[in-house]
Amino acid sequence: MSALSKIFRPKTAVPLATNLVAIGAATLYIRSHLIFNHEEAEARMDEIEGTLRGHIGLIENSLERLELETGSKKQDAKGGLKS
Repeated sequence: MSALSKIFRPKTAVPLATNLVAIGAATLYIRSHLIFNHEEAEARMDEIEGTLRGHIGLIENSLERLELETGSKKQDAKGGLKS
């Protein structure tokens, strides 16, 4: 008998088909979880980016206020402020 006739016998074809269906189903299941996790991670990164941009804006505003307050004072030769 040829190899193909051995594969397509009901004794071997049913377990083979079952394995292929199980592998395909597991692949689709895992893929859906990966897509979901990827979207969740992107949403978290966007939220973190917004938070960081907000904090950077607050820091820049504070720095500008400090520069305006100390801008009228004279600086010494090293760039430090004199009281």
